[in-house]
Amino acid sequence: MVDEMSPVAFYVQLADLLAKQIEEEKLKPRQPVPSESQLQQQYGVSRGTVRAAIRLLRERGLVVTFTGRGTYVADRK
Repeated sequence: MVDEMSPVAFYVQLADLLAKQIEEEKLKPRQPVPSESQLQQQYGVSRGTVRAAIRLLRERGLVVTFTGRGTYVADRK
């Protein structure tokens, strides 16, 4: 869960939580990332927070987004 008392922005916390799941292979390469609405419900955050977290994961090279198909865990380098 995201820590409401943490000075770290919610989207960074969410990105870090998802990155940890990718590193631990709970989310495997080429597997779709849960939908925005699923992540909103699971972590109790807004859609904007989810979108910012996914953007950060894309910048880190951990996920790739295909228009009209969704966001997937990137292949390992």
